[in-house]
Amino acid sequence: MISLFLSYLPILDVALGILLSFLTLIFLMRLILTWYPKVDLNKGLWLLIAIPTSPILNFTRKIIPPIGGVDVGPVIWIGIISFLREILVGQQGLIKLAMQHSIS
Repeated sequence: MISLFLSYLPILDVALGILLSFLTLIFLMRLILTWYPKVDLNKGLWLLIAIPTSPILNFTRKIIPPIGGVDVGPVIWIGIISFLREILVGQQGLIKLAMQHSIS
């Protein structure tokens, strides 16, 4: 069972790295779009950014309301996702360490 799990670590490492990078990118795009309030996120390709981020940001706005009219939710989530990415798949991340430990 453990050896089966260890054989999937490289796949998990790549998949999590891609997923967390994608999430960082869409939250960064969402942050930039907050500077342009006339952009309608319910039309066109903007839906690709709005659909995955809106539920998360709505939840965050309930906990931390906009400060001075500025939504800080995207900044918070970029920080959280970057932290998780570093802890899990960074150079000294948990998955990298588990892969090194399984090799030796």
